[in-house]
Amino acid sequence: GGMLRLEQLRIGLGGFDLTADFAVQAGARVAVIGPSGAGKSSLLNAIAGFIPLVGGRVLLDGSDITTLPPDARSITMLFQDGNLFPHLTLAQNVGLGLRPTLRLDDQERSDVTGALARVGLDGLADRKPATVSGGQASRAALARVLVQNRPLLLLDEPFAALGPALRAEMLALVAELLDETRATLMMVTHAPEDARRIADQIVFVDAGIAHPPAATEALFADPPPQLKVYLG
Repeated sequence: GGMLRLEQLRIGLGGFDLTADFAVQAGARVAVIGPSGAGKSSLLNAIAGFIPLVGGRVLLDGSDITTLPPDARSITMLFQDGNLFPHLTLAQNVGLGLRPTLRLDDQERSDVTGALARVGLDGLADRKPATVSGGQASRAALARVLVQNRPLLLLDEPFAALGPALRAEMLALVAELLDETRATLMMVTHAPEDARRIADQIVFVDAGIAHPPAATEALFADPPPQLKVYLG
């Protein structure tokens, strides 16, 4: 699963207007790029259900999810920061992906332990976010994504605060996890090199339009005028 269709989607936020009309194939890895303030984050937030639409529909695997609340959509979203609750341990933060009440059964607890191990956090289950590094906190957020096992993953620059080497490492881990889960990815990034590293397609957002996905290498090899301006 993970086939996303945006049908004449329109977002309007106080003088800001964005339209999108395209499909993302199941299992695709799409980077969302474009100038600051173009509406990249708003697009992801609308797909996830955090922003109401002015018009159009969002379909996931053929089901109309336009009016569903965020937690009822088969979507996981990671934000720029604040993906972890500081008062909870890493294991509890991951467990939230399974049950908001954190009343986990043995199987679920075992799933949490497995997800933490998979992202390289073995032995850190009982640590609070403030006592681990930024990279480890990012890994814990990815473990929560993993344990939810949803067909669509939306990343809104969750690694922006990390240095280039660590960011590359996190993207490599995301790519590995996608290989295993076969989830579809849409990732907002400000770094064209990050887009090239992980995405086979690019959605360019500019001047009120989120353009349909285009093949990454072809787009960078021969960018349309507005993209040329953005890439400098």
